[in-house]
Amino acid sequence: MRSSYREEDVVLLLKDITGLVEPQPTQERERLIQAGKHYCEMLPIEYVPSKTYMRVYQEALKNYAGLTAQAVCRLGDLAMRCKGKNLVLVSLARAGIPIGILLKRYIRQKYGTEAAHYAISIIRGRGIDRNAMQFLLERYQPEQLLFVDGWIGKGAILNELKKELAAYPGVSPEIAVAADPANVTALCGTHEDILIPSSCLNCTVSGLVSRTFLREDIIGPTDFHGAVYYGELEDQDLSYEFIDAIEQEFNKCVKPEQESPEPVGFGLDEVKKLAEEYQISDINLIKPGIGETTRVLLRRVPWKILVAEGQKTEPSLAHVLRLAEEKGVPVEEHALNHYRACGIIRKLADA
Repeated sequence: MRSSYREEDVVLLLKDITGLVEPQPTQERERLIQAGKHYCEMLPIEYVPSKTYMRVYQEALKNYAGLTAQAVCRLGDLAMRCKGKNLVLVSLARAGIPIGILLKRYIRQKYGTEAAHYAISIIRGRGIDRNAMQFLLERYQPEQLLFVDGWIGKGAILNELKKELAAYPGVSPEIAVAADPANVTALCGTHEDILIPSSCLNCTVSGLVSRTFLREDIIGPTDFHGAVYYGELEDQDLSYEFIDAIEQEFNKCVKPEQESPEPVGFGLDEVKKLAEEYQISDINLIKPGIGETTRVLLRRVPWKILVAEGQKTEPSLAHVLRLAEEKGVPVEEHALNHYRACGIIRKLADA
């Protein structure tokens, strides 16, 4: 699979389906998803950020590179303690790839170890790419594999991973993430809902690769899950600008004088309360956390955005408010405990 990443940074176990699938507009995809078609059988038209939004992204990168680096450093230390020097990083495409590359670089810098790094696809409701798993297990021991993602919203992908990996004895079903506000994994850089700047953009911060795709007319029984390479966006590619900005902060990472207090309860319980309050029968329409809220605004049809009380002027939410303004989505303050923001998708039947 082509990408704008160098092969020494990551090997993508994906099938290149560039030119084989016509991307669909957001409204059309949303209608089909809510009618029962699986999101992995379609590809969105990539959002092209406005100049104003890109200025907000650059501000976010400048202001939050250090916080992201701190989370990556802490996660890298946990990963080494958990797996040792023979670990193999397996990033979940696509949001996991930038974090996986940063982990690989941090481990090299601090521990002098060259961790192998691959990216594979897992799709909620469709499972993990079994051909990619076979590829990995033909080359490595099960206990070497460490799955990596960018952040956790509710924990749906972690649950999918646990279910799927029951078929692979010895492979840990844990997931390593930079941020876990849902409080479902110990393998995280932080339990706070921090802004990871790569969540602000799509393919242009992720090696020019689309989200993963699975449809039997294009993905055969022996193929890896598919993805598209957006070569036409090469002049807008910021993938390495992001990686380099975070990596430059590694040498400033210090162990905090006191650990953050452990969070109480789980993000999923908070999401269930929101579903009850807003009379939403499908909790998949509620996307909590800064990263997931951003995704809702970039590629779904939002009904409203919730931000934690008193945090409308919080700089880490500037890109969320900018996107909401561009798309005419109302923003409400709400008492949120685990999250700084939450996106709620419009149920089109009610529109």
